[in-house]
Amino acid sequence: MKESCPEKMTRRCFLENTAKLYFTIGLPSLFLDYGKAEASVNTGSGFEPAYLKLHKTGELKKRAEALWAIMESCELCPRRCGVNRHKGMSGVCQAPGTTLIISASHPHFGEERPLVGEGGSGTIFLTHCNLRCAFCQNWKIANLGRGSESNIDDFASMMLELQEIGCHNINLVTPTHYSAHILKAIDIAAERGLRLPIVYNSSGWERLEILKLLDGIVDIYLPDYKYWDSDMSAKYSEGAESYPEMTGKAILEMHRQVGVAKPAKDGIMQRGLMIRHLVMPNNTGGSEKVMEWIAGNLPKDTYVNIMAQYNPVFKAYDYPELSRRITKEEYIKVVEKAKDMGLTNLDIQGYWWLK
Repeated sequence: MKESCPEKMTRRCFLENTAKLYFTIGLPSLFLDYGKAEASVNTGSGFEPAYLKLHKTGELKKRAEALWAIMESCELCPRRCGVNRHKGMSGVCQAPGTTLIISASHPHFGEERPLVGEGGSGTIFLTHCNLRCAFCQNWKIANLGRGSESNIDDFASMMLELQEIGCHNINLVTPTHYSAHILKAIDIAAERGLRLPIVYNSSGWERLEILKLLDGIVDIYLPDYKYWDSDMSAKYSEGAESYPEMTGKAILEMHRQVGVAKPAKDGIMQRGLMIRHLVMPNNTGGSEKVMEWIAGNLPKDTYVNIMAQYNPVFKAYDYPELSRRITKEEYIKVVEKAKDMGLTNLDIQGYWWLK
């Protein structure tokens, strides 16, 4: 058997293999103390992240302050709760005021292949969520808020540590309600040498006004497009009736900002739009309609990950139609629809294990 590391294992190799092991066996919310590893900005030659220019001109800091001010009557997401987070109030997302709670920070090897490469996607899991889906796979983080209190400076340091150990990007999971914190941290990290692309890994349910403040900062947008039917989004995501309409508009804005996702010569993604769609049982998400919308509104080579890993967890068993895994037939039907619509850049997952 060929060893993945030399006989005398380096610190970096040990950490990478440890991170892979954690995700293989499914350990939850875990911080790794990476310390100081060898510097390695693993993005490909000639790449410069979008945020550097705005950092140098002071515009990045200005936009961070604008987002921070919005939390006085919070309207960072489509729920527009209007609570004063500066006074410690919580809205539907349940984020505790302006306090930053982070669940985990580590290389992730289970993301899309162009994000993972050899060094992993530098993933930072932010707690709480504005969408609050009944079937959430990360419900302990998103709904229970399991994590550790942090601050902006520590947040920036996490980004730099992920860069130092060789990750290909900074992947911010569930970022919407923490967008102000994110921009503040990127500004600090950029001053200290951050050069990795920023991945905005969201539910897709975003306000256009907020996305426009992220223009020129985010390099890779990684939104879900969960539902086609507003009745379904309202039922399974705590009254989020506007999800289909607002997510469609948000994805068009994301595309306007970053364009089609095309990997560099080394296969690593540095910029662009990457859409995820989770196939759910009984066509709950309206998967074929989602594929039609993508094909009709975006270039045919738009990156689309058709996801097969739906698992009935959290409150899914409260709904009989959500209480099982998908079938092979259900998954293949969506894939074939996407192909029939002319979509050419599909991430088709293995589905041999589906019944």
